[in-house]
Amino acid sequence: MIRRLSLALAAGLGLAGTAQAEDYYGTLEPFAQESVYFVLTDRFVNGDPANDHRDQGGAHRTFDIPLPPCEGQVGNVGYLGGDFRGLLDNAGYIAELGFTAVWLTPIVDNPDQAFTGGDEITCDGFLTDRGKTGYHGYWGVNFHRLDEHLPSAGLDFAGLTAGLRGHGLKTVLDIVGNHGSPAWTMPVAQPQFGQLFDAQGRLVADHQNLPPEQLDPARNPLHAFYNDKPDLAQLSDLDADNPEVMDYLVGAYLHWIGQGVDALRIDTIRHQPLSFWKAFSDRIRAEHPGMYMFGEAFDTEAANIAPFTLPENGGISVLDFPMKDGMVAAFGRERAGYERLAGTLYLEDGPYANPYDLATFYDNHDMRRLDADDTGFIDAHNWLFTVRGIPVVYYGSETGFMRGQAEHGGNRAYFGQKRIDAAPGSDIHRQLKRIAHLRRESPALQRGLQVNVELAGDHAAFYRVYQHGGTRQTALVLLNKGDRPHTMTVSKYLQPGRWRDGFSGEPIQVGRKLRAEVPAHGVRVFFFDGALTRADLRERLAELMY
Repeated sequence: MIRRLSLALAAGLGLAGTAQAEDYYGTLEPFAQESVYFVLTDRFVNGDPANDHRDQGGAHRTFDIPLPPCEGQVGNVGYLGGDFRGLLDNAGYIAELGFTAVWLTPIVDNPDQAFTGGDEITCDGFLTDRGKTGYHGYWGVNFHRLDEHLPSAGLDFAGLTAGLRGHGLKTVLDIVGNHGSPAWTMPVAQPQFGQLFDAQGRLVADHQNLPPEQLDPARNPLHAFYNDKPDLAQLSDLDADNPEVMDYLVGAYLHWIGQGVDALRIDTIRHQPLSFWKAFSDRIRAEHPGMYMFGEAFDTEAANIAPFTLPENGGISVLDFPMKDGMVAAFGRERAGYERLAGTLYLEDGPYANPYDLATFYDNHDMRRLDADDTGFIDAHNWLFTVRGIPVVYYGSETGFMRGQAEHGGNRAYFGQKRIDAAPGSDIHRQLKRIAHLRRESPALQRGLQVNVELAGDHAAFYRVYQHGGTRQTALVLLNKGDRPHTMTVSKYLQPGRWRDGFSGEPIQVGRKLRAEVPAHGVRVFFFDGALTRADLRERLAELMY
């Protein structure tokens, strides 16, 4: 609204008549330039077998715990060896694919045994934790200490972030602010479960295998970190009203941020109140101004997740679950038309502080992987890397790894070096690399305003416009997810002049129309690198400015 008002004032003063005076952009958030490869670290590559701890846990071992098959696929709830070394050894692979950032799962210390409480694991079970380990990192028991399965001799977390940076990759750290490890229902209390330790290794909280309603924080200081009502499964639920909880989390995460973190992904953000996240984000940004953060609010209603993005609530962006649903419909087995995605964009008058800052994705570790054929993945990536938002791709999706599988049926399966070495042979990989590299070089595709021309059936056409700080670029994106080539003609809002093909660089002189054939399951992108003069386009851009 402020930027729209500025444009209106400029027009009133006679300044908006010159294209040079006008700024058009979706966002100026620096992190919006990035594209993110999401790694569940333990499942990526075992680069150092010396840190596997295969004998850990005794009767409740932690390494390699396969499950009965689900839909023919065998899941695993033990550690499988992925570590910092395996990630760093393949940083070049991630960067060459076109990504500029790596999101890795929590790095903090997790319990040294498999959990004996909780509910029995089933194929469709969610938060069924009996027999699981903390291989995923979300069951923290000491938020100040690295989980022993991750570092290697000579490679700690600071070494990892520095190594990633050497490959041109930023680090996104996954953090948890609402829970620790599973805390009760164990037949016999297990060490570390339901406990928290400080930076010196001192016990500061202990659930003592008691159900939440039996905790007594008034008489037992070790209960004071926790709420007296259950929330997620049997996880120890952190008390947002206890200032010591905030101090503990902020202190721990500032420690890790200081070792080279560029952005934070916040797990289960909706399980703490907005006031908690405002206080948390203020304290983090007091030390690291401008730190980009995005949270997981597992809800497909935009109005329910948008409040986190507002400045008065901390200005924390979110994963774009509403668009995720649309992408599954459009690119999965349903093959819905692009109109299914139109309503998820919220390009104007939407509930978000800024939709261009959202983290966009189609699946992750907490849901079924995208159930699509190769062309569905290709179409999904062509959309994800040209539409508004910050694209996030889950490890292995560049080859369609474990497509359609849920958590206990291979969603979190081990990827491994052999699959990475073979990945360039996949058509999904080749086409993802092509569009990811184009976005990496294009300010318009990264942060430009989006102006839709057509989103219907198998075809989409829209502009992305970035005109700010001496940079001027307009992209025209044409998408075809149909099984046959399709010729598309665009005249609406079309800026006349010299354009160029984004992939070949071939110049194109454009008058009233641009006509181009888009291959089956393909994308064409054309760039105009001058100031915009077409009046109706500039008027529409002014209306869309956030």
